[in-house]
Amino acid sequence: MVRWAKLFGWNDRDRQHFRDEIQALLPSHNEDRAVSAVPSRDVTLIALRLKYQLEVVVPCELPEERVTAAHSNVITDEVVKTALAAGKLGDKDHSACVVYCLLIVKSWFKKQAKLELWDADLHEVRAEACEVIAKRIIEDEEDLNTLMVEMLLTRYSIIVDGEDTKPANAVEKAVDLHAVRVIGSSGYQKCVAFLWRGWLVQDDDDPSRFVDYKGKTNTDYWSHVDPDRMRVPQYQNVVQIAVSIIFLGLYTGVINTVNSTGDLDIVEVILYIFTLSFVCDEAVKLWKVGRYYIGFWNVFNSTLYGLLSISFITRMIALTYPLDTELRHQYNELSYNFLAFSAPMFWIRILLYLDSFRFFGAMLVVFKVMMKESLIFFALLIFVLIGFLQAFIGMDQVDQDLSSTGFIVTQMINAIMGSPEFDGWDRFAPPFGLILYYIYNFIIIVILLNVLIALYNSAYEDVTDNAIDEYLALFSQKTLQFVRAPDENVFIAPFNLIEIVCLSLPFEWWMSKKQYEKLNDLVMGTIYSPLLLVTAFFETRTARRVRFNRKRHEADDDEIEEWEQMAGELDVEGSGWGKRVQETAPNVVTDAALVELKSLREELKEVREMLKALKEGAAGGD
Repeated sequence: MVRWAKLFGWNDRDRQHFRDEIQALLPSHNEDRAVSAVPSRDVTLIALRLKYQLEVVVPCELPEERVTAAHSNVITDEVVKTALAAGKLGDKDHSACVVYCLLIVKSWFKKQAKLELWDADLHEVRAEACEVIAKRIIEDEEDLNTLMVEMLLTRYSIIVDGEDTKPANAVEKAVDLHAVRVIGSSGYQKCVAFLWRGWLVQDDDDPSRFVDYKGKTNTDYWSHVDPDRMRVPQYQNVVQIAVSIIFLGLYTGVINTVNSTGDLDIVEVILYIFTLSFVCDEAVKLWKVGRYYIGFWNVFNSTLYGLLSISFITRMIALTYPLDTELRHQYNELSYNFLAFSAPMFWIRILLYLDSFRFFGAMLVVFKVMMKESLIFFALLIFVLIGFLQAFIGMDQVDQDLSSTGFIVTQMINAIMGSPEFDGWDRFAPPFGLILYYIYNFIIIVILLNVLIALYNSAYEDVTDNAIDEYLALFSQKTLQFVRAPDENVFIAPFNLIEIVCLSLPFEWWMSKKQYEKLNDLVMGTIYSPLLLVTAFFETRTARRVRFNRKRHEADDDEIEEWEQMAGELDVEGSGWGKRVQETAPNVVTDAALVELKSLREELKEVREMLKALKEGAAGGD
């Protein structure tokens, strides 16, 4: 796979800074910065102990299947217990940070694989072993509170270059490292599900800690009509989808009702207000994060907003001219052309907000990986294009008359799109022009395009073979984007304009923090009141289900499935069915050949004892 970091010269310290910048966006209710729950020196020492263990457990290059197998003879139960014991430093027990440290060690091995190419495969296997051990620890932990709050959501730091890194938790680190094996574990996904539903929220007093939502079992309807509940990821996602559909509906209405006079109607005004709110939202995030915020979807959305902005500006220019003038008509037509040109991007943009659905999420992962893989094609294509373009331009200006540039560029682009035309090349610097164009088409169509197809096929197979874990990774990343919201007051575009114009500018600079928070809650409660009335109804129903589950001593999110409805009436032991099943169940833990060898050893032992007894009997008879 093409690595953007190598191509653009980003080093690991840049990526560490990127993750630190992203983590700095965590919502906070006080001025204190989050600190590591365990001293960073201790966390670093635990990580180093784990790294030493992995280097001993995987001393040489092994097939990855031996490490990742369900009953691996490399990552055994004893190895997992030893890894968990690495968190015990003297009389201090820091076992909760072992999962985080394993992810840190994974990143170290990944970096080491790049620095020591001769042992790259060995370090890659060790990195994979880190994930396997972390997943085993997560799935073996039975205490849900210890798993979620202490292991996965507590923030830790390590020491790098003599300084503490910004605190992060295992959930964030797994997403940053794209550790799909850890992300796909049951405990991790249960934690993400609790974050998505808003059952785990950040503590108001200490934003580095996550606590249970106090109203999870509260059946009082009005207690759930709380503006703070708009921080819940699934509610924000619903609002974003609704806003995107409205935005698309506004665009459809505008593009299907062209105003020939150039005047703005109410639908166009609302459309451009929405656009302004999205531009402000992107600008604020870019200002807070910096250049590390720039990604594929950000560039895509910014391009769309840029086209809409150009459309608006040309419309404003058209309005400066008198009615029924040619210039007004031309600018008005240009405005609508820019608007119509952006239609495909409007519909593609919807996919960005549908990635919480499994089908769209998996396809978006495929699309994203394909775009990364195609970078190598475009890198090669640029050099080929420049070389041949320079050759064709040089042939064209031999007679001091550069007159065929348009023809050359058009024919070269047609060849890339798969429809080359050879007419006219026989009259272009014969015979060199036609020969060179044949060579150009061979390189583009036969070589480079087939390389691109091969890259796309490889990327598609890599993703679809692991589609479930890739989707879970995408969903986890989406959840953390909401949890890592840059503002404690959730004003989703276009409502961010209300925050900017009606709250931040006139009140934030002079009003006390407590009063400003109350004002924000009042405004948020008013804006989101229709949604809050609906979510309160569903949360009340959920509270009843949680209470029912706790009475049955089951998990809060447990649901009685159809195969569980009569499970209590099945007496497995009393009927003898359990014993019969155990007698006929195959041994999947031990290899079949090894089982046969053990059986043969027992039989040989019995034969040996029989022969010994016969020999002793014969000696006694004598």
